[in-house]
Amino acid sequence: LGERIIAAALAAGAQAIHPGYGFLSENAAFAEAVAAAGLVFVGPPAAAIRAMGSKSAAKALMTDAGVPLVPGYHGEGQSLATFRDAAARIGYPVLLKATAGGGGKGMKIVEHEADLAEGLASAQREALSAFGDARMLVEKYVLQPRHVEIPVVADGHGHCLYLNERDCSIQRRHQTVIEEAPAPGPTPELR
Repeated sequence: LGERIIAAALAAGAQAIHPGYGFLSENAAFAEAVAAAGLVFVGPPAAAIRAMGSKSAAKALMTDAGVPLVPGYHGEGQSLATFRDAAARIGYPVLLKATAGGGGKGMKIVEHEADLAEGLASAQREALSAFGDARMLVEKYVLQPRHVEIPVVADGHGHCLYLNERDCSIQRRHQTVIEEAPAPGPTPELR
């Protein structure tokens, strides 16, 4: 499909391709193919797409940048003992997440240590089935969280702006159902 889109853009004399949302917008190979065809990919560079494609890699990148994160473990070790030690350090309840995941797949809430082995095995099976990758991370499960997103737009000339915030807290199965903008909770100082 990506090749057809690029061919259509070239045939139409287009100079750029905006990939929309989801699907090809999160595909580093497509972003590279667009650039190789001499077109502008309207979206993040392929390197950024790759960096954000793994939740564990993204968390490591944010840690290095000094961004505060929910307490958790996103390392390479994937043994039950590793996750048991991390969960004990973090404190229950914890949330297991597929590192390659999205869409709420490969996520399990574990409230007690006795349920960790079963929860981890279940989340790994679901992650492997959905994404072909069973690697997991674990983080503190935040009760009654606010899920606030801030869209950021930048160009290749150093200009950057944010498009205000939106509250995505109303969810079903870890998928946003309603987005509210501006978000009702943040104070002017926090904004």
